[in-house]
Amino acid sequence: MLKQRVLTAIVLAAVFLLALIYLPGPLFSAFAATITLIGAWEWANLSGWSRYGQRALYILLAGALMTGVAFYLDIHTLPETALVGGALNEGQRLAFRNVLVLGCLWWAVALLWVQSYPASALLWQSRWVRALMGLLVLVPAWAGLSFLRVQEGGPWLLVLLVAVVACADIGGYFTGRRWGRRKLAASVSPGKTWEGFAGGVAANLLLATLIGLFWKGGLLFWMAIIVPTSLVSVLGDLLESMVKRHRGIKDSSALLPGHGGVLDRVDSLTSAAPVFALALLAGGWPLG
Repeated sequence: MLKQRVLTAIVLAAVFLLALIYLPGPLFSAFAATITLIGAWEWANLSGWSRYGQRALYILLAGALMTGVAFYLDIHTLPETALVGGALNEGQRLAFRNVLVLGCLWWAVALLWVQSYPASALLWQSRWVRALMGLLVLVPAWAGLSFLRVQEGGPWLLVLLVAVVACADIGGYFTGRRWGRRKLAASVSPGKTWEGFAGGVAANLLLATLIGLFWKGGLLFWMAIIVPTSLVSVLGDLLESMVKRHRGIKDSSALLPGHGGVLDRVDSLTSAAPVFALALLAGGWPLG
């Protein structure tokens, strides 16, 4: 099992880096959309639509929504490479802002539902509501990734986003294993603790310090970007765990050997991406 996990992780990292390096802006967005649609296939099952025909219809629904959002964002006009001084016109920046704000508002609602589970299940146990949840999870995350790719330093911003999620996960795991006592969300994910949560934030405080020392913007700027992203990244994991627990399944699928499904690998990224992208946009990136 460990060998499978390691080999799968290496392959996934290689695919991500190759896409990041060699795919121009619009094609990277299409690559991210493909991963998003695979996630939609898995979320259909989490919603309670387990038949192949039902899942195919959900993919068509997600694809239609993403196509509409792509036209709204003018994805097809994104530059092939990240431009110094900013890659988007004001209309595109406003459109991306609106989609990202919607995504962040959704995660505020999701926080309340995770906190109040299992009582909150009365609000979202319907298959239709869970299907809508999936669209709100996946589409803003895809928009956030597309936005980051064409920014000044876009590939490095995406690497940093992944690093923030990894620091929250790894820091939380080791701190929680050593000092974890108080449950973060016992009804949703019994293994997560407040001590582990604090450890993940501490790891990202260190990351923000290092980035602030070597990248433009300075310490306070990167603290304001990285810390909120670190905080909300845990929510993506908890939300998927909550829905899986309600559905009575362990993994979103068996697509990735040793890792479960695509959603099991990118759950934290779905919440972190729109927050990270919106924070950069609100902070005035690219900085003058």
